[in-house]
Amino acid sequence: MSNKDLLSHRILEHQLEREEVNYALKNYEMPVNQQNGVHTRLADLPNAVPFDSVPHYEDYISRLRQIPRVLEQNTEVMRQGEKDGLIPSKVVLDKLPGQCDGIIAANPFLEPAKKFPAEFSDADKKRLTDEITKAINDDVFPAYKKFAEFLRTEYDPKGRPELSIESLADGKRRYVEAVKTMTTVNTPPDDIHEIGLKEVERITGEMTKLAENQGYKDLASFREAVNNDPKWRPTSEQQILNDYKKYIHQMEPKLPELFGLLPKSPVTVEPIPDFAKAAATHYVQGTPDGKRPGRVVVAVSNPTKRSLIDDEAVAYHEGVPGHHMQISIAQTLQGLPKFRLHGFYPAYAEGWALYSEELGKEIGFYKDPVSDYGRLNSEMLREVRLVVDTGIHHKNWSREKVIDYMHANDVNDALAQTEADRYIAWPGQALAYKMGQLTILKLRDEAKAQLGNKFDIKAFHDEISNGGAMPLDLLQERAEAWIKEQASKT
Repeated sequence: MSNKDLLSHRILEHQLEREEVNYALKNYEMPVNQQNGVHTRLADLPNAVPFDSVPHYEDYISRLRQIPRVLEQNTEVMRQGEKDGLIPSKVVLDKLPGQCDGIIAANPFLEPAKKFPAEFSDADKKRLTDEITKAINDDVFPAYKKFAEFLRTEYDPKGRPELSIESLADGKRRYVEAVKTMTTVNTPPDDIHEIGLKEVERITGEMTKLAENQGYKDLASFREAVNNDPKWRPTSEQQILNDYKKYIHQMEPKLPELFGLLPKSPVTVEPIPDFAKAAATHYVQGTPDGKRPGRVVVAVSNPTKRSLIDDEAVAYHEGVPGHHMQISIAQTLQGLPKFRLHGFYPAYAEGWALYSEELGKEIGFYKDPVSDYGRLNSEMLREVRLVVDTGIHHKNWSREKVIDYMHANDVNDALAQTEADRYIAWPGQALAYKMGQLTILKLRDEAKAQLGNKFDIKAFHDEISNGGAMPLDLLQERAEAWIKEQASKT
């Protein structure tokens, strides 16, 4: 067996082991939350399938007619979860009926009827519009109303009062396994909490140095000045979107200085729809052929309560050289089985994206000191996540304590509210970012120390990305073998 095939075998083995554990814990009986659920995924269907031909539209109509079955099946699974005592926190469930109501009000399912290809005949346009409208009115909306009623009257009232997943049956194991799934390492929750506290202290030191260099007596006075500066307070949703577009477009021509492998597909920036406003800014992958671009989907609700300070860092994280670049490259790698082209390991993907934020600094961006503070603040959020995720699920922190801790570390209130609920809904996921970034930074330091003048940043980055996503222990083995091979070359 070749090294490449052996690695594929080990990645698949890890994936199956994790799925077996999650299946045994019946995590599938809690399939819905405000961040990610069948109700919001189905509402994104118009953005997720092609509409290049009449048959594509007919396929879409067939899918719409299956939505009642999908929602009914999910309802059955959730009712089984009720019987097994597996139900999300009520803090999370309170948001779900309103999301369904918002989807009905926004009616994203009708969007394909508003943008037919020019070559379609008028007769086809009318027929397809009528059929889409009928499927929505006869199938989709009644199913969504029924699902919303189930959530509102049956499921939400039974939501658990506790925030921690450890309050469920076999809770200690449940959280430990969630941490393993998300980080792909065996670091205990207590150790991760301590890493978080030390990283918060470290990044606070860097922020303090930046504040003093700008003439402020301390970090608190710098933060107060920045947070009260109207320059960094958006006045509209569009201003936030324009900020993201600006930063992504300025990075794109710089990529060849850092990478040999480059993304072939385009990336767009769009707002999170109002019905999903509880979600955080995120990336949605496109297709390998680039016909459907990757999408940076940005949180813009209550814009005047948000800040532009972190936008540059998050644009690099979600766009390039972060998620869009890494995932677009992975989709087009040659000679790998398909499961590796489309695999997603949070610690690898989010670790890479967090690592990418600092690459903007290395290439000469973050020219405004406040934007550079935003970079540090964005990294601080990931350190804070190590503390509060383990705090919620392992140390029984209250939501108020989580919010207070985030405020103390300069997370603005709009973000703190959505982030806190995200950690409650998605145990362990918030740990992936920093744990992955620390691994990549460690490997880069090893490569620089062992290769000296032979170290090539482009070659290192290509080595990290040209195998696709994988568990961190396997990434470390692979990268260290590459370092050894490079060191042996004359």
